[in-house]
Amino acid sequence: MTTRERPTLEAVARRAGVSRATVSRVVNGSTTVAATIREAVNRAVEELGYVPNQAARSLVTRQTDSIALILPETANRVFSDDLFFPAIIRGVGSELEAADKQLVLMMAGSAAGYHRVERYAVAGHVDGVMFASIHGADPLPGLLARRGIPVICSGRPMSDDPPVPYVDVDHAGGVAAAIRHLITSGRRRIATIAGPRDMVAGLERLTGYRDTLAAHHLPELVATGDFTRDSGVTAMRALLDQDPELDAVFAASDLMAHGALQTLREAGRRVPDDVAVIGFDDFDISRYSEPPLTTVRQPISEAGRTMARQMLRLISGDPDVESAIILPTELIIRDSA
Repeated sequence: MTTRERPTLEAVARRAGVSRATVSRVVNGSTTVAATIREAVNRAVEELGYVPNQAARSLVTRQTDSIALILPETANRVFSDDLFFPAIIRGVGSELEAADKQLVLMMAGSAAGYHRVERYAVAGHVDGVMFASIHGADPLPGLLARRGIPVICSGRPMSDDPPVPYVDVDHAGGVAAAIRHLITSGRRRIATIAGPRDMVAGLERLTGYRDTLAAHHLPELVATGDFTRDSGVTAMRALLDQDPELDAVFAASDLMAHGALQTLREAGRRVPDDVAVIGFDDFDISRYSEPPLTTVRQPISEAGRTMARQMLRLISGDPDVESAIILPTELIIRDSA
């Protein structure tokens, strides 16, 4: 064999003194081969530097060792200053790397992208599909699940036809803790910058705000953003126009809270003396805002890791994968409230 030739199954079989079929079973993880023979094959593989042909291996195992993470967003949104996406990708990626699986990152922020993702998954290029940042009653998770593809979502899907497993955080509970903190500190005209109504996170955070105010017989004051900093700037201006005497604002994301802080500074309102501000996320930037931001911490990276672990169980055929996992949130108190 010359230095230019790639070691083959046959070469490994000759070195180990076994048949080609036995080498194939060992390389593909079969547990039916005797331990002494597996050791001989693995020793031959190491000595020859044999690397399995992934395409041929996939034909045998019917697995690609690749898992897709679908972000139904445009590239501009994913690579903007929104820190949610790096956190979820970091969590998913670390768990899959530990399991020796390849992460395939795909964006579907347009109709063409959406159909490309569908074709790619249905063609069997990945062993399973994870979704993050789902908008509305997106039919794609259910469509892929009906095709027999393992699917799991970060965030509860709005559509449950068919039901798809998901990992989420306690949105409403985290917001309730934030609003109770504001009420306990004496705030009575509490506004919110809500998230988008086509996402469960936006709806549940708004529900937590409304239910807590109703329980204390306090009025609502709502403006809506899209989780970005610019939308926080605009929504805070609208809230001040509606009620110049408001004394607190809960923003459904840290980026919108940072936009609110900018608007309040421009309007000459002191934080927290005149207006208390609370966000939701606990991104690193919140510790360095002026003033440091009180916020609801959600474990985004842990949600990604949990989602990846659940996916690995799904593709292994585990029949006991939980249909829903809800991770706790925590109120982090800093100077803004």
